[in-house]
Amino acid sequence: MSSACRQEEIINQHVVPEERPGAVILEIQGLFSKLVPLECILCYLLDANCSLFLAVVVGQSRLLISYQSADIHCGNCLLEAWYFLWLTDLLRFRWRQHRVAETRTSLLWNGDQAAGMARLVTASQLHWPMLHPVRMGFRSQGKSKEAEIKRINKELANIRSKFKGDKALDGYSKKKYVCKLLFIFLLGHDIDFGHMEAVNLLSSNRYTEKQIGYLFISVLVNSNSELIRLVNNAVKNDLGSRNPTFTGLALHCIANVGSREMAEAFAGEIPKILVAGDTMDSVKQSAALCLLRLYRTSPDLVPMGDWTSRVVHLLNDQHLGVVTAAASLITTLAQKNPEEFKTSVSLAVSRLSRIVTSASTDLQDYTYYFVPAPWLSVKLLRLLQCYPPPDPAVRGRLTECLETILNKAQEPPKSKKVQHSNAKNAVLFEAISLITHHDSEPNLLVRACNQLGQFLQHRETNLRYLALESMCTLASSEFSHEAVKTHIETVINALKTERDVSVRQRAVDLLYAMCDRSNAQQIVAEMLSYLETADYSIREEIVLKVAILAEKYAVDYTWYVDTILNLIRIAGDYVSEEVWYRVIQIVVNRDDVQGYAAKTVFEALQAPACHENLVKVGGYILGEFGNLIAGDPRSSPLTQFHLLHSKFHLCSVPSRALLLSTYIKFVNLFPEVKGTIQDVLRSDSQLKNADVELQQRAVEYLRLSTVASTDILATVLEEMPPFPERESSILAKLKKKKGPSTVTDLEEAKRERSADVNGGPEPAPASASTASTPSPSADLLGLGAAPPVPTGPPPSSGGLLVDVFSDLPSAVAPLAPGSEDNFARFVCKNNGVLFENQLLQIGLKSEFRQNLGRMFIFYGNKTSTQFLSFTPTLICSDDLQANLSLQTKPVDPTVDGGAQVQQAVNIECVSDFTEAPVLNIQFRYGGTFQNVSVKLPITLNKFFQPTEMASQDFFQRWKQLSNPQQEVQNIFKAKHPMDTEITKAKIIGFGSALLEEVDPNPANFVGAGIIHTKTTQIGCLLRLEPNLQAQMYRLTLRTSRETVSQRLCELLSEQF
Repeated sequence: MSSACRQEEIINQHVVPEERPGAVILEIQGLFSKLVPLECILCYLLDANCSLFLAVVVGQSRLLISYQSADIHCGNCLLEAWYFLWLTDLLRFRWRQHRVAETRTSLLWNGDQAAGMARLVTASQLHWPMLHPVRMGFRSQGKSKEAEIKRINKELANIRSKFKGDKALDGYSKKKYVCKLLFIFLLGHDIDFGHMEAVNLLSSNRYTEKQIGYLFISVLVNSNSELIRLVNNAVKNDLGSRNPTFTGLALHCIANVGSREMAEAFAGEIPKILVAGDTMDSVKQSAALCLLRLYRTSPDLVPMGDWTSRVVHLLNDQHLGVVTAAASLITTLAQKNPEEFKTSVSLAVSRLSRIVTSASTDLQDYTYYFVPAPWLSVKLLRLLQCYPPPDPAVRGRLTECLETILNKAQEPPKSKKVQHSNAKNAVLFEAISLITHHDSEPNLLVRACNQLGQFLQHRETNLRYLALESMCTLASSEFSHEAVKTHIETVINALKTERDVSVRQRAVDLLYAMCDRSNAQQIVAEMLSYLETADYSIREEIVLKVAILAEKYAVDYTWYVDTILNLIRIAGDYVSEEVWYRVIQIVVNRDDVQGYAAKTVFEALQAPACHENLVKVGGYILGEFGNLIAGDPRSSPLTQFHLLHSKFHLCSVPSRALLLSTYIKFVNLFPEVKGTIQDVLRSDSQLKNADVELQQRAVEYLRLSTVASTDILATVLEEMPPFPERESSILAKLKKKKGPSTVTDLEEAKRERSADVNGGPEPAPASASTASTPSPSADLLGLGAAPPVPTGPPPSSGGLLVDVFSDLPSAVAPLAPGSEDNFARFVCKNNGVLFENQLLQIGLKSEFRQNLGRMFIFYGNKTSTQFLSFTPTLICSDDLQANLSLQTKPVDPTVDGGAQVQQAVNIECVSDFTEAPVLNIQFRYGGTFQNVSVKLPITLNKFFQPTEMASQDFFQRWKQLSNPQQEVQNIFKAKHPMDTEITKAKIIGFGSALLEEVDPNPANFVGAGIIHTKTTQIGCLLRLEPNLQAQMYRLTLRTSRETVSQRLCELLSEQF
């Protein structure tokens, strides 16, 4: 096996429970005993954080070493192995038997940590004996720290005298003394001389002298040193050398130092070496990884030029080591410059196809435990995640590759060793990441979900963790969400039985992701049950998630009140202010739940020990709505007061201040307790309280209750008005808790994740830049709270007078090109990008419940210049205004460059309708007036509620709707591939329930649902009959209203 091929050998990295953080064992596997005559094999691995991990295998024992260097700048390139062998002797180490702890890093390898980073060199090649006398001298005389320092100082004085002597040193002597200085430095002692001698070694024509010089420079020369210029001259000469070994040494030095000066000097030269036709494969590998290091440290200094198109073709190189190094480079470059490297997609798919379909014997040098080239496969799959789904021709081949990977995962293992399963699973999980990223193949998404479901009960903890983590992302896809929900019982069981807290946390995340209206109560109940025994580190996060789910999917708000109060009881210390603020806002805004909330908190406060947050909620709600339960003798006004006041002395100052406000509210609500409350306010503990806030409240409230008349008191202390609709701060807090998001709302919308409230995941939270505007987290609460705004164009100021100073013309632009196509795409989904040009991007997130809906429109400024006088307007015809009620929130007239704003639209379907409103946006950009109009995808099917029916009930109802005016039928040619899974997804997305095993012909699709309007409910049955041979469909709809049948048939026909 060649040395280049050896670089592909797998090193399984396992974290060891060690008193020193970062201790690592690198276990070398393979047939090394057949490859090298010596037992001692050196191997190294560099990670992306410039930490260095070493291990030496001698016989059956493992030498454990952990070294994280702050002085050595390790780049993602192949460094010389002798360098690391020295470190093995210089660092403190101890022997350890081969007992490797399991960690999840053994399953998924970082692309930059794995492929192309291993180098195997026998001890005889490393010039080790040269340091042997020094090593033995230090060890024999260094019986104590003082003795060692004395011995080192003596050696330093000797070396200094040799360098300053009159007699010129030969190359060997200079190399020997430089080695000693390096050894002393690595023992932890400062070295302040010898740098110039090391630089002089770079000009030697002897390999051993040159490599010692480069080693010293890489370790001891700072990137800001004045010697860098001299080093650059030597590096430049070696880069132009015809000796590939010298070129490799120079590339390694550049990557190790990685200074900005080196990037300026060589960033233009290295790409030429990389793409030159006569460059050796080993040099190409080093050049690719060296360029990667420079790009990461100084991306602005790496020029994009003609070499970019040529480096892409390295993915077709015959040497897989070159392909592996090039894949790392191209992936990083493509993340910043996707257009420059988009041709890499087809080449990556082609190379991946050859690897995946090859037998384990085809790539013998790169096959690891019967898995062909796992590192390269992972890198190629990661590269493909930088781009959207490719064109149909390439997509078909990629789909075959992914199906093959999923099929191989189902095959019996070819080896019982853990290395085989690790390699196979690494490729599998990366393939699932790609499937999730594309989110365009329902069949693959469902298969990936089923495969992960098998891992949920695997005996390997790491597999269970990774399966839960991957299923969280699958749950956000409209195609695989239902498949993820089928594993709810397994996930709940993991929440109860897993020993590893990190696995339990992933189970909580998955339950949160798979939650929808059909399983919300079950999931919330399980989370509350787990919360009682949950680890303290994740309790606050669980509390936030329970609060969000309870609000978002609350059909009955009495359940919501019960859930939040139970949440406070179980984990009151972790219930933030945002949570109890929110429950008060909801109770105040909903008349139907106020009495129940007052009764419930009154009963909860009777417990001997109540959390302070419960006292706050109870004080506020009883102060506002205590009169609703005052008729019951068990909750009389005096009883309410005594109950609250019994908690007063146990509360903090802010809570006491709130209770004092509740008491003055009671004075207005219940005149019979006025005297009792005044006595409390008049007491010394209040009027002479050490806290100024409490004292001031007591004085003012006492005076108000004494002086003010009943009418004035009623006016001042009247019931709080409904809160204005605003963003729920709970989601913002959860987002902050989980860390900053890497994408904006508009980019999330662009991924076209479904947010169907009938079974889809929760919409993503708004970004911090839009905190002042509503977000989808507000759900459908308080739809009537917003004042209506005109839905047509602004009215004229009247008569013949023309407002010549008007900032914007009143004319409405025609529909933008492609508006109709985009409109049709939104018939079966609720989220995505509605319109985009070079200036503006418009994204949508919406949800509907019965005859009500809410839509959030995101306006993104793609330029660096402000949009001024930004005015979006909804335009409806007279007929549409009569049948569809729209209420909008105002938008800031200024949109900064690169920013986005969002606008909430509350929707109510009064009666069935056929038209759609038009969204007109007018603004000024750089002094130029812009006018854009698009159709807003509010269609009749959005108010569909699915209805499950048995076969007998369906056909009985089908016969009842047999009048000619109730049925509409359309026979049409298929516009898209006739895929069964996609058809099912579209019917479900359309809003109706997909009824299985109802139609006698299993190839047909049958659905049922009810259209909800304010005035009536309209039942709807549909039947879709595909003809694969003729590539045609017959769609039949029957409803109780002809206009509804006609409109639904038109909308659904356009989807196939």
